[in-house]
Amino acid sequence: MSIDLLTPFKLNSKIELKNRVLMAPLTRCMADDNLVPTQASVDYYARRADTGLIISEATIIRPDGQGYPNTPGLFSQAQIEGWKKVTDAVHNNGGKMFAQLWHVGRVAHPHFFGGGDVLAPSALAAEGSVPRMRELTYVVPKAVTLEDINQLIKDYVKAAENAIEAGFDGVEIHGANGYLIDQFLHHDTNHREDEYGKTPENMSRFALQIVDSIIEAIGAEKTALRVSPGAYVNIKENAQDQAVFDYLLPQLEQRNLAYLHAGIFDDSTRFDSLQGKTVSEFLRAGYKGTLVGVGSYSFETAKAAINNEHFDLIAIGRPLIANPDYISKVTNGETLVEYNEAMLAELK
Repeated sequence: MSIDLLTPFKLNSKIELKNRVLMAPLTRCMADDNLVPTQASVDYYARRADTGLIISEATIIRPDGQGYPNTPGLFSQAQIEGWKKVTDAVHNNGGKMFAQLWHVGRVAHPHFFGGGDVLAPSALAAEGSVPRMRELTYVVPKAVTLEDINQLIKDYVKAAENAIEAGFDGVEIHGANGYLIDQFLHHDTNHREDEYGKTPENMSRFALQIVDSIIEAIGAEKTALRVSPGAYVNIKENAQDQAVFDYLLPQLEQRNLAYLHAGIFDDSTRFDSLQGKTVSEFLRAGYKGTLVGVGSYSFETAKAAINNEHFDLIAIGRPLIANPDYISKVTNGETLVEYNEAMLAELK
């Protein structure tokens, strides 16, 4: 029997989604100068509450985690109050929403937090410059100490607790796309010789400690994770990386997460480091829990992929920027407005 993406899906005993279409996390840079969500944020998310679950734009856990202008935070009371307005609006429109928790690691820039160290697993600078602020080039980061790591874990937990206080239904830990957690999981960015480097178990340790600590604080049913086993942004491929994820995925499966989310812009991309597999193919082979696919899918291609058991849910990104009424349009067979880059400047 064919699966209908517009019918409900039970994530777990606590959370049921009204359909299998998720709003992917989309960095929009709409926060004010104190990194507080604005009324534009409230309106933007409220209009998309008919998706099964909204995953917020990536939201920084502490000041030195910022790498883009005007990205929201979840570390001050003002930010919590700003997000409450967003989650209230989403809930009033019948939606559910997870906060994506973010630290960008070595692609942070001191410009955003008044100077000081940029933190990363190893003292290896990323190439290039800050998106939307190309005059800011990346700096050589400080390799985090064990004390730094312990504090970062505490700060992830506090951000998760803040998210629940702000009315979110759960959190998605951002462990993908070349940011801090992902930097620990790839050999190109992790040259450590201690218990956080060299072996798959050690390189997975930081991610698992964060997952376990957040589960202890808010519950597994409210905790999700995004991962990028295929290095493709600010990280170079390395054939040794597969072994890290071969270890990590069964560990995550034991945690009974709300879901695991692929981190990839185009899921047709095949990686030599993953034996020629796509990200979703690799994740599905190694992880039997609820899996969210993403990466240039249309509604119809996502439906086919889900019916072929490639993943369980689909996260839609750019088409939801172009079509706030995406669910209504696909339900009624209406033509979707095509996305274009100019839409990123529009707050709607």
